[in-house]
Order: sequence, then C-alpha cells, then structure tokens
Amino acid sequence: MENTIKNITYDALVIGGGIAGGEAALNLAVTGFKVLLVEKDLSVGGKMIMLSKVFPTLDCSACITTPKISEISRHPNITIFTGTEVGNIRKVSDTEFVAKVTKKPRYVHVADCTSCQLCEQACPVSVSDEYQYGLVGRKAAFIPFSIASPKAAAIDIDNCTLCGACEKVCPTNCIDFTMVPETMNLHVRTVILATGFDLIDPKKMPRYGYGTFKNVLTAMQMERQLAPTRPFNTILRPGDGKMPDKLAYVLCAGSRDATVGNPICSQICCMYSIKQAQLLMGALPMADVTIYYINIRSFGKGFEEFYQQAKGMGVNFVKGKIGRITEKENGNLTLRYEDINTGKLMEADHDMVVLSTGVVPPKGIDGLFEGETLYMDQFNFVKQSDPLANPSKTSIDGVFVAGTATGPMDIPDSILSAGSASSEAISYLIQHV
Repeated sequence: MENTIKNITYDALVIGGGIAGGEAALNLAVTGFKVLLVEKDLSVGGKMIMLSKVFPTLDCSACITTPKISEISRHPNITIFTGTEVGNIRKVSDTEFVAKVTKKPRYVHVADCTSCQLCEQACPVSVSDEYQYGLVGRKAAFIPFSIASPKAAAIDIDNCTLCGACEKVCPTNCIDFTMVPETMNLHVRTVILATGFDLIDPKKMPRYGYGTFKNVLTAMQMERQLAPTRPFNTILRPGDGKMPDKLAYVLCAGSRDATVGNPICSQICCMYSIKQAQLLMGALPMADVTIYYINIRSFGKGFEEFYQQAKGMGVNFVKGKIGRITEKENGNLTLRYEDINTGKLMEADHDMVVLSTGVVPPKGIDGLFEGETLYMDQFNFVKQSDPLANPSKTSIDGVFVAGTATGPMDIPDSILSAGSASSEAISYLIQHV
C-alpha cells in the first residue's frame, strides 16, 4: 500500500522518551509550546521505568516514573509518537527544521485497545521477551509490560504467523493487519536530543562467558528479577531455576576498558551494583554477595554513606579485576582474579555472576542532520559546546542535548540536564519568533 507523506508542524521536537526527554518535553509544554515527543520503543519511560529502586534512597523507581509519564502523556501540548524513528533532519532556516519521521505500524489501534490481554492468551507464538531482557518469553501479540505507556497491545509482525487468533478474540476489533509505516515531514523550530544510552554487549568480552554460561547475567537482567514487575516471584538462576546462595558482581565489565573501545568510567555501575547487593540481602537473607571492583566511585550526595551501609549489611568487597570465568558441571562458576591488595592470583566459586555492564552511546546520532555537522566527542557522545557555561548547547544552533546523550550520568543529573536543555530551547524559541 502506498505511503502518503504528511506535513505536520510543532514548536519543538524532542527525540527520546526517557526521563530526560520526558522532562524536557514537559517543561516546554507548560510554557505553552507545542511539542512532539518521539520514542523508538513501544512505550515511553526509557530505562528508568524498568528499574527496581533508585540509589541511594531506595525509592521505588516505577513509583517515581509513572506519575511523571502520566503527566507527560496527558498534557494537551505534548503529542507522543511511540514506535517511531527520525530519519534525517534538515535546517532550512534560522527558524525552521524539517525532520523526516517514520511511525512504524503497531497493528493495533491504541485508542480502541482495552489492555484486556485476550490477544496474548490466544496467540500461539512464543518468543524471547526483550522487556524482561530474555529471562522469559512473550507472545507475538503482547503488551510490552504492565506499566507501559501507552498500555496497549502490539503485534510482533516479524514473528507473527498471521493465524488470526488474536483478531477473533479482540472485543473491540482494534487489531488491524493492514497498517503500514507512516512517514511525515515534521516542521519544527527547535530540536532536543535526549537519545539516552546503550549498555555494552557483554559478548564482546568472551572471558566472562556471557551467552555461553547460563548463570552469568547482566545487571539489567538482575534488575528485572528485583523489580516489582519481575518475571519470577523471587531471585532464580536461569540455568536451573534454583535460588542462588553465593552471588558475585563484576564491576567495570565493559567500561574503563580500551580493549572493547570504552575507556571511560560509566559513573553509575558502582552504585547500581551496591543498590542491587542491598536489595539481594533483603530478598535472599542467607545469601553471600561479593562485589569485585577496581575502584569504588561513590562521588554523589549520600553515595559514600550508601556504600558504607552495604558493607555494614555484610556485602563483601574484593579489590580485584576478574581475568576469566569458567563453568563447572553443576552450573556454578569459578572466578579467577588478582587480589590487588595482596598481589596474588586467586580463585573463588559462585553460583551466579552479575556483570555490571558499562554505558556506551547509541548509534546513529551523528548521522541525523543533513547539511549541518553535529559534533561528537572522542567517545561518540554528543559534544557540549561549553560544558560549564552552556552544557545543553550543541554545534548546531537551535539543537540542544539532554541527559546521557552527552555522556554517562545518573537520574538526578539527567533531569537537571533536561531542565537546562528545555530552558535553552525556550529561550531560543522566544528569540526566534
């Protein structure tokens, strides 16, 4: 079916629907500007909405995120496109950018979906659930997760067999397999990049055995096991479904490591690992938790106290870099490392290992703009023109950056960065009326 290109107009385009993008969009909206918030995923909320708790206060992450997401979703000046990608952006004048935006078909009319989940129950196809980081499966007709926004079903057309089972049971007839991608030319006056971050692929470090040893997890997989919307009712080893007794965290897994192209510190790994260790001490009171580290970087407000609190709870900290992980017949894992304090090579057995994977920039940001050069720093994050005086300004006039698109940072700093970006965007809009 032919796709007709539409023209739409807003004051601002915010790319990325995580906590930084949402905060920036809301700030613009309450000032009276019309905002289009574009998110490539099926739900806004970014990675924060998938977390268990936040450090160092251990407040519920979902309890913080969902009211904010609800406010963003309901604001009359904000339009949200999920499942949408920005192809390219052209600056045609000082007061206008034209962005090519493609909205992928969800094969469900969101306004009519009641989230009854009957389509999920009827669907015969099961695939790995990316929203639970592969710990469990989901159906080809599915609601992404329980607190998704919008909370509506979607059809994974790549795995769908077109059997029609979901259509037959849908009470509102909102499933529509005739949907096609919708491409629009978006005319805006300013752009905010809030594209977030990715986590490094642990398979780039085969010495850790991720993807080969079933009981080696990433920290995000452990985060899902700890979250209120978790796939299991407790903490389980993926290899055999047993509750672990002796867990290990490997810090700097893919950060501070030039061999995998990421020589910088990811800033958040120490603290999110300590947070998870404290939560594990509560979830599995009889378990031993050991954190293997190079340096503990507890630099923020309350972070050092949080670190000392974990020590007081019985979390074991070992200063040593893991050289290799091997697997035993029973699924347990042997960690070989150098104890930096003694200079000796040591080995320790654990029944589950969690890799604290590092932060890397998302791909493709530098290629978004036509006719203009968006400067990136040496680590491929968006370069800030003046990190101290104007941290949200980029090399393109009228384009601003927020959150971890500029580099690793925690949630409060991301929100602060979004405030800076939205303030600069508002000032730019007022000056270029």
